Amino acid sequence: MPKMIVSIDGVVIKEVQLTKDRTTLGRRPYNDIVIDNLAVSGEHAVLQMMGNEVYIEDLNSTNGTYINGKAIKKQLMQGGDTIDIGKYQIKFVADAPANYDKTMIMRAGSAAPAGHAPAPAPLDHAISGVIKVLSGAAAGREVALVKVVTTIGKPGVAVAAITKRPNGFVVAHVEGSGKPTLNGSAVGAEPIMLKDGDVLELAGTQMQFVQT
Repeated sequence: MPKMIVSIDGVVIKEVQLTKDRTTLGRRPYNDIVIDNLAVSGEHAVLQMMGNEVYIEDLNSTNGTYINGKAIKKQLMQGGDTIDIGKYQIKFVADAPANYDKTMIMRAGSAAPAGHAPAPAPLDHAISGVIKVLSGAAAGREVALVKVVTTIGKPGVAVAAITKRPNGFVVAHVEGSGKPTLNGSAVGAEPIMLKDGDVLELAGTQMQFVQT
């Protein structure tokens, strides 16, 4: 099924599968795709599925909706199209082949044909981790890193994204004037690999990454 990949400054912060006939996008929490940024209107745009086609329509938003840099009112989405809203980029990914995942699983670990490189192994779901909050009002709380991308922090102040990769977890600054620190060093938009026991500080709150 088609999906939308939301990123900022090249860092993926969420992926949303388009499973409904109508998927809304905006700043308000009741939208299907929520982007908590002042550049995004409360009800910014809507994605409509009609058979195998997906249309996007701007809902008279304040700052407009742009596809591949061009302002649109309503347009048919093509695979690879990028929606630009403020600093955010939302990439449209059309249907993947139905047997793609199964093929990957069947080939993983099997002998590769002569002259061919081995097929890449699927994401190792055995890799897992948690974020333990060490200070502030939420001290003692644990956040399990079960999603591909987990965002932490305070929208508009400081937000970081922890992304699960085949070889572990990385952290990157997503938005806000206050940059997070990792073991006392500033974290920028370039992802940094997390190690067990690392201490993150974000918006005045200390957290510890624990690989499980």
